[in-house]
Amino acid sequence: MSTGPWSANLSSFGQGDSLHQQVLATFPLCDVTEDDLTQNPHFCKLLATLAQHVDQTGLTVPLKTELEKAEQKLQSQRRHWLRSECVHKGLQEMIQEHTIRKQHATVPPDQHMFYETMEKCLLVSQCVRQLDLSSTTSQDQPSVLGLNSQHLMELMPLEKNVQRMKQGLPKELDKHLKKKCFGLLSYYQPDWEHESEGLKNIKLSHLSAQLDNEKKRAESLKETCRESTVLLQRQTQLYLSEMIKCIQLLQSLILDHRLRIQTELDGKKLNYFEGKCDLVLQKIKTEMAEIQVDTYTVDSISAHRKIREKLDSELKGRQVEKQSLESKLSSFEILGKEFEALAEEYCRLRQEIEMKKWALKEFTHYNDK
Repeated sequence: MSTGPWSANLSSFGQGDSLHQQVLATFPLCDVTEDDLTQNPHFCKLLATLAQHVDQTGLTVPLKTELEKAEQKLQSQRRHWLRSECVHKGLQEMIQEHTIRKQHATVPPDQHMFYETMEKCLLVSQCVRQLDLSSTTSQDQPSVLGLNSQHLMELMPLEKNVQRMKQGLPKELDKHLKKKCFGLLSYYQPDWEHESEGLKNIKLSHLSAQLDNEKKRAESLKETCRESTVLLQRQTQLYLSEMIKCIQLLQSLILDHRLRIQTELDGKKLNYFEGKCDLVLQKIKTEMAEIQVDTYTVDSISAHRKIREKLDSELKGRQVEKQSLESKLSSFEILGKEFEALAEEYCRLRQEIEMKKWALKEFTHYNDK
């Protein structure tokens, strides 16, 4: 492969280790180490060439320009939406505060009329907006409950009340927003809460710039933290690779040393276990002898002999009796099934006789009482 095109594109990059460091700095999000670049020089040149056309996030210059324009347009639309949303939320908060204030104190009639008119106007406008289906559905879509915007506009307050409300609304809204801004200022710097209104207005005018500076500072710290994280990951990988090498070297040394002394160690262990086994066997024999000496005295041995002689004589007698019973049983079996029926009838009669003897005995015992 020819190196001419590569060298033309790499004119602004260094060579060797300098090139590797620049490539790693250009692509901080790429999980590549300096060893990977050293082992794959063509891949390193490819990354260096790509660095001429993309930024650190991997976007090309035209795409990044279009993205910035789209973000600016989005920010503009977002600011427009937030402006209207803040005004709407502010009006709702003013109505809520008036409702709470009305529960705890007496409100002047004109002020009550002002907030009541504003609440009705907001409610009607919200219903009209939700009833308008033209932006999402076709024009011939049936309306909700047969209503249209004209029906809802009939619920608007009187025109004179609406005009009076519109005249006083900017002042009241400005007062409410200023109160919220002062609350935000006190939250941002609690020490400024007891200062004068003029000083608060001055500091409030600089609050946006201060918050913007702090946001940029936080983003800068976040970027620094991200770069530090990437650097820490690379150092961790390098540290782990070195640790693995050290562990492998240590394992090889341990294995070599163990192989040299393993035979001698196994022989010593074998001798040790043999001696320990002999000692345990001798101890077991000694314990068994002590148990026999303690258990079988001269008197107990003579008594055991007498018991054994008696048991032997009884065993012989039972064996003789067993043989006689077996001979009788075999003679009975020769007689066949008729004798078996007679034997069962005999057993039944014996049981009835025993039961009648027991009943007679119980009856006699009861009569004696």
